[in-house]
Amino acid sequence: MPRHATAALTVVLALGGAACAAARAATPGLLDDAALRAYAARPFDKHAMMGQTIELGRNHGLPVVAEFPCADVCPQYTVRIIHYRLPEGTGCTAAGGVEKSVGVPVAIAVLPKTFCMPKALVESGAYYTR
Repeated sequence: MPRHATAALTVVLALGGAACAAARAATPGLLDDAALRAYAARPFDKHAMMGQTIELGRNHGLPVVAEFPCADVCPQYTVRIIHYRLPEGTGCTAAGGVEKSVGVPVAIAVLPKTFCMPKALVESGAYYTR
């Protein structure tokens, strides 16, 4: 296994597992709002996570992912974006999420992209981390 893949797996197990353990103990794969906020509040290793997309579980019945895009100057510009992965044709508001525009690194620029964020993370401001 490549070194970056091993590092990414270690970070996922350490951060994702620890932050979500309480919610998952009751029902595997389910994340309550507190577990999601706890995960978002933890720092992440930009080098290990750059370019990764991690499935975190389900929050209010919707799949939640953490994306770690980076472009140009990596890993320094790696960001974490936590959002719902909605089924095709599902509206964000109707699903209970909040649409937010986030600057995503692309080549040497940052371009806005709209994501459907968990309401609990929007209220805490923790859906996006630099």
